[in-house]
Formats: sequence, structure tokens, C-alpha cells
Amino acid sequence: MKRIIFISIAVVALLSLTVFKLLSNSKEAKKKIYIHNMEAAVLVDTENPQMHTFESAFSYLGVFEPMHQNNVAAEGSGKLTELLVKEGDQVNKGQVIAKLDDELILLQIENAKLNIAQLKNDNARFANLRKEQAVSSMEAEKMELALKSAEVQLKQLQKQLRSTKVLAPFSGVVTKKMADLGSMVMPGTPIVELTDIGQLKLAISVPERDVLKFKKGQKVNVNIDAQNATVTGSIYSISVQADALHNFKVLVLVSNSSANKILSGMYGTVTLDNNEKVSALAVPRKALIGSTKNPQIYVVKNGKAMLTPFSPGTADGNYLEVVSGLSSSDEIVVKGQVNLENGMNIKRNK
Repeated sequence: MKRIIFISIAVVALLSLTVFKLLSNSKEAKKKIYIHNMEAAVLVDTENPQMHTFESAFSYLGVFEPMHQNNVAAEGSGKLTELLVKEGDQVNKGQVIAKLDDELILLQIENAKLNIAQLKNDNARFANLRKEQAVSSMEAEKMELALKSAEVQLKQLQKQLRSTKVLAPFSGVVTKKMADLGSMVMPGTPIVELTDIGQLKLAISVPERDVLKFKKGQKVNVNIDAQNATVTGSIYSISVQADALHNFKVLVLVSNSSANKILSGMYGTVTLDNNEKVSALAVPRKALIGSTKNPQIYVVKNGKAMLTPFSPGTADGNYLEVVSGLSSSDEIVVKGQVNLENGMNIKRNK
């Protein structure tokens, strides 16, 4: 009995020591984890939006988008038995991307062909019997209809067989695999994401003041910011409906090339020659946060950096026009924003 009590006490002591050690290690680990102090002030440079004169060549910043990007889906249903491409592969239009299990359909087709062969023989005999008036016209017609019905059924099965192959609807690059081998798929189940960057669309936002300067099919110069290269593009479409900020979406079509490779998501700038100079409220381009689709900037309010959206207009190399959303009295962050988060305290650099 004493031995059992002694062992129990020893086990309890060992468990207590283990728990204490784990708690101690947990506290030490927490001390080593860096936790950002949201109350700490971040050192930044600030200034106010200023009036800036944009010269005769107006520029509009945008983002390149793929001309075609679709999820390639299965038309049939069944188990995915072959996936013939992987992410990053270049495929051509009509190329087989994947295959579904077709064993049952092949057996049904074989059976349908045998049935048609039998019905053709029966029709030939009925045709002879009909000439000899050994069978009625109605019976002969029923046999002919049975043969036509069997042929239609064969065509349906052959279409189902074609649906077991997933084909590329256009040439492009496989950018995402969306199904695995052995998966059961249904009609409409996406297999891969296919992206075509042979041609790209540069989406720019044009203020109401300038939208009538663009015409469909018009040739424009497009600067690829990442490569510091200029190519020729053409206006692909002009939105007939402005957004909430009275900007119009204009798409510029640009052909890709090996000399100046453009990737989806890169920045591009459309330059438009104009005889007029425009003076407008502007912010330094370096202060921009996010993409040109949803441009934002840090505005200092009560000692805190508040992420604020605004509507951009024309641009040049260093400045971006402010159509709305900011005023000349706003204090904006132009340096140090990489360390900021919305609502953080700031300290101005002397």
C-alpha cells in the first residue's frame, strides 16, 4: 500500500514539474516573439498636395490585364484519369488538357454499333418482304424509325465520348491547376486556369474632362514602367458609364513580344499628345499606395496616418493629378509609408 502511495506521489510530482516546465518555456517563447506596437510613432516625411502643370503630353497610369483568362471546365462527368498539363505549361488552342474515364461510354458505343448493324439487316429483309407484300407498310416504317433512332443514340454517345476530353479553348499558359487526378468531376467543374498574354489590355481610368480625347482604334504610346520601354497600343474600348468618381474605364490593346515581355499585373502608362497644358492639384507619384484601380494615400489626421482613397487623373513622370478625394490643405505622407498601417501614429521628420 505504501509503495502505491509513493508511486502516485512521484507521478504527480513528475507531472507538476512537466507542466511547470512547459509553462516556463511558453513564457520564454512569448518574450522572443516580436509584437508590433501600434502606439509607437513612425517617422515619416509629409507635404501638402500642390498645383502642378502637366505639359502637352498627358499620361494615364494603368495595370496590364490578360486578353483572355478563363477557367477551363469539363463538359462531361466522370473520374479524372489524365491531367496532361502542369502549371506554367504553354498550350495551343484545341490541345487536350485532361481526360475523363471513357470506358463505359466506349462499351455503350460498341453496343450501339452492333444494334445498328442488326437493324440494317432487318431493314433490308423488311424491304424485300415489303416488295412481296409479305409485311405491312406500317411494320416496315417502324423498322426504319428504329434504325434512325439507334443512329441518333450513337451520335449522342459519340458526343459524350468527345466530352471526356477537356480541350484548350484558346492558346495560353496554364496559371493554376484546379483539379487532381482521381477527382470526380461534373459538367462545369474547372480543371485548370488558362491565361493568354499574347495580347494584353491596359486598363486606365480617364477623368470626364479627358475621355472625349480618346477614340476607339486610336493609336497611343504605352510605356512599360518595369522595362522603361515604349510600345504602340490601340484603344480597344471606352466605357459609356462613369464610375462613382466620374472616371471612365478605357482599355488599350497591346501585343506582347519577346523583346519587351509584359506580364499581367505590371504597370503601364498611356501617353496622349495634346495642345493644351493643364494645371491641377497633384500628389507625388511616390506617395501612391496600391494600384491605380483603387489608389490610396496616407493622410495625417490628429497625428495618425489614415489610408484615404482618391480619384486620379492625368499623370507625368513624378506627379499624379487629383480629381477628387484630396484637398490642398491635406497633409499627406510622401516617405516612410512602407512602415505604416492604417491608424498608426506618425512623427514628422524634421
